[in-house]
Amino acid sequence: MPKPCYNLSTMAKTRTRYVCQECGSTQPKWMGRCPDCDEWNTLIETIVETAKPGLPSPAERQALVQRNAPQVLTQIEADSHLRTMLPMAEFNRVLGGGLVPGSLVLIGGDPGVGKSTLLLQMSAGLATEGQVLYVSGEESAQQIKLRANRLGISSDQLFILTETNMTAILEHIRQMSPQFLVVDSIQTVYLEELQSAAGSVSQVRECAARFQEVAKGQNIPVFLIGHVTKTGVIAGPRVLEHIVDTVLYLEGDRFHTYRLLRCVKNRFGATNEVGIFEMSDIGLSEVLNPSEVFLAERLPNASGSSIAVTIEGTRPLLVEIQALASTTSFGNPRRTANGVDMNRLLLIIAVLTKRVGIRMADQDVFVNVIGGLQISEPASDLAVAVAIASSFRNTPVAADIALVGEIGLSGELRIVGHLETRLKEAAKLGFKRCLLPGSNQLKQIKSPPLKLLTVRSLTEALEQALI
Repeated sequence: MPKPCYNLSTMAKTRTRYVCQECGSTQPKWMGRCPDCDEWNTLIETIVETAKPGLPSPAERQALVQRNAPQVLTQIEADSHLRTMLPMAEFNRVLGGGLVPGSLVLIGGDPGVGKSTLLLQMSAGLATEGQVLYVSGEESAQQIKLRANRLGISSDQLFILTETNMTAILEHIRQMSPQFLVVDSIQTVYLEELQSAAGSVSQVRECAARFQEVAKGQNIPVFLIGHVTKTGVIAGPRVLEHIVDTVLYLEGDRFHTYRLLRCVKNRFGATNEVGIFEMSDIGLSEVLNPSEVFLAERLPNASGSSIAVTIEGTRPLLVEIQALASTTSFGNPRRTANGVDMNRLLLIIAVLTKRVGIRMADQDVFVNVIGGLQISEPASDLAVAVAIASSFRNTPVAADIALVGEIGLSGELRIVGHLETRLKEAAKLGFKRCLLPGSNQLKQIKSPPLKLLTVRSLTEALEQALI
């Protein structure tokens, strides 16, 4: 273990530690692989300074006790958190119904997915409610102005600050007292008191803590943009996601126009909510009826195409799943999944082979979810299996039928939740029938909006779905 050294001017103790950039754990010496998260080459040398230990005086202890005394739970008044409604309804949905004063929101996403564009548009909308300070550490004021001109944004209440020094940013906040604060990005801000570089574990942790003090102390909503690692998680220590109130991810393929704003943590609302946007030349626009958009280019009575009714957060979505099965030219057949989990695809192919009798050992199988969406819900298993069987037999799926169900290893179909919500969305888009597993839960739906076709096994489902 490195020996501590002492600064005679301040009597502060300085130690060298090695902090993992992935999980934030601290190790006494450098190692090639972090023992906590098993990632390689993630330990970075960090200098840690601790003040000279000492006990507070009795007067100081009494002041600490009087500053924040314990309260009886029944006597605490819980306010309703008067929310500020953002100009984007999809953003309000993800936040749980609006922006809570004093909240700290972290937004992450891949480079170029549209994080800065989204927050610049949102800042322009919030400028009608009060002054907005947009702090940028990655772009110059001229670059932001060019983007604002392209997006058609112009406001006298939107202020741009290009600064990375945390002390200077806090001083601007103190003098200006804005109603809203946006920081792009947290990895570019640094504290002079720390000797590590900007973006390191200690810098990100301490800067996030300072912004938390601003949000809670001055009741200012703060938005932080965060970089992501190659694995897709927000860069920096894991404590960063613990500090903030809300964690959002902006997802999407740069080759597709649709973007999903997904909530994974929210102290003021439900998690796993999603907002759907469309990227265009004038920025991100809301998609109010995503199911209709995803099905706009569907070819009815085409083999290898089925409709899955899935749930994203509390919102039902109807998406088209396309599959292609063709005889392989190699010894080992290919399995390609775009938008669905590869392990689920392999499971469905195995069930089709073993339980239904469809020989897939010599077939290349390709599965794609239209629109660039990522579906992880098991309720889409039935739609994937029907699409594969339809392509293999070259038989189209009925155009007026929607599919819901999870597939078990025995070939049985299992019921899923939120059935009434799924059925109402399917009926609204013109579907006449819905194929789903039979269960006692269906008796609770007294007046279904469309005809229900109940089956017990995947074999029965293929007989009902394929024309």
